[in-house]
Amino acid sequence: MVNKLVRRVSALGLACAAAVGTTAVVGGQAMASERVAARVGQQTLDTAALQAAIQPRPGEGAAGAIARVVKGGQVWQGSSGDTVTGRSVPADAHFHIGSISKTFETVVVLQLAAEGRIDLDQTVQHYMPGLLPDTFRQPITVRELLNMTSGLPDVDQGAPDQSADYLIAHRYDYRTFDQVIQDTLRPLGRPAPGPNFAPGTAQQYNSLGFRIAGKLIEQITGNSFRDEVTERIIKPLHLSQTSVPEDRTRMPRPYLHGYLTSGDGRAVDVSEQGGNPSNMISTPSDLDHFITALFQGRLLPAAQLDEMFRLPEGSDGKTLKYFDNSNCTDGKGNPGPACFGAGLMGNPLPDGTVLWGKTGHDLGYANGVFATRDLSMKGVFSVSTTDLNNGRPTALSNRLLMAALKPAGH
Repeated sequence: MVNKLVRRVSALGLACAAAVGTTAVVGGQAMASERVAARVGQQTLDTAALQAAIQPRPGEGAAGAIARVVKGGQVWQGSSGDTVTGRSVPADAHFHIGSISKTFETVVVLQLAAEGRIDLDQTVQHYMPGLLPDTFRQPITVRELLNMTSGLPDVDQGAPDQSADYLIAHRYDYRTFDQVIQDTLRPLGRPAPGPNFAPGTAQQYNSLGFRIAGKLIEQITGNSFRDEVTERIIKPLHLSQTSVPEDRTRMPRPYLHGYLTSGDGRAVDVSEQGGNPSNMISTPSDLDHFITALFQGRLLPAAQLDEMFRLPEGSDGKTLKYFDNSNCTDGKGNPGPACFGAGLMGNPLPDGTVLWGKTGHDLGYANGVFATRDLSMKGVFSVSTTDLNNGRPTALSNRLLMAALKPAGH
């Protein structure tokens, strides 16, 4: 259903870091500088600046936004109106969270690892013989799926791009994990993709690895992805506004409407849509609660939680390089060191603080949830988009981060 680029991450923090002239590097010294996070927590929020930041501006491809920011003991939650309908949007409305579901999925895999049911160093070829074509001769471990060092092609790599009109017409399409995997690795009518690089030698954003990890969850537990996420995370944390809809397209009310602009210039509501079994819907307050519980160690033992903040290293003990310049850059537009742990991305800020979290995109939505590891600052946002965002950072989300960092009275 989705254009092969739509689910790629937008490097929110990296884009903002570049805008203020800091180098986009996570790891080593930048990681150590997490101790300066207390300064962030001591600052108060400029609520007027935050409210102004989430207002859509002409030409930005945004119809509205909702956001929640927590800093210095303050909680701010705001929304803009919907420029398409002219209606107000509740600040805690539901939205499709896109690839933020990868963080939930990583938690489930790491819980299974803590229970001894999955070995992170065991291979995909061992757990699922025959799943990968013979072109993938080198072993790919479960850990490499989670930290995006597998070298696998991304979902539907090599397929032609799809127009907005096509995506609008096919917005209700739904594919199982098996269908996504087979459509990518054994496509009909075009050459099958091979590895992008040798496993464990570089990092590159990859959604196919998480479809394979989703299939592994279902194989190991005998339950659906939906059931495992619900029983292991949603119910224990009482995330009453979070759901895994599978192939049910109806949105829970109230919700932020997402749009695509058709070829004849109409903004078409695509809020109700299909996708795959890992699709999730949530709200700003529920995602705030989730990342808080995760960072507090309420979902994972310490060893497994550390996996989420650990940047992959090569045999020389140095952080692996990122494969291209799409996400983890050196601040000058060149590929930099890896910036993803298992299911989380590290985003350095001008003062050296590191925000950890995840962005996510679905048709009509561009989202993010981030926090400092000590939770002195947290933020959640969803932007209602009107164009094929293709995983790019939005001007509105970048503006929101700058407003969140700005102390009151400045």
